[in-house]
Amino acid sequence: MEDNKDNGKVEIYSQRVRAGKRTYFFDVKSTRSNDYYLTITESKRRYKDDGYYYEKHKIFLYKEDFNKFIEALNGTVDHVKTELLPDVDFDQFDRSDEDNVERENSDLGSDLKWD
Repeated sequence: MEDNKDNGKVEIYSQRVRAGKRTYFFDVKSTRSNDYYLTITESKRRYKDDGYYYEKHKIFLYKEDFNKFIEALNGTVDHVKTELLPDVDFDQFDRSDEDNVERENSDLGSDLKWD
């Protein structure tokens, strides 16, 4: 019998966000009964004795919680932007994937180690 890791779950849509050594994946999946849910995965590249490996953390978000999740996320981000860091220009952090790759490649020779 063929081993099926997803147990019948089908990926419908995926979007990737690169953020330094972290990558976030937003995936819409379907169950066998055509119900949909979202997985949010944070993947961090780590170094171990024999090379690199990826540490992953995953959140499952179900349709009945979408609105509550979005409301809490937006409220929390707005609080940080307006109350805690009102003087920060958050637009400065908007960079394309190409800019992030260039920045990462230029840091390869550096002695500085970033999380």
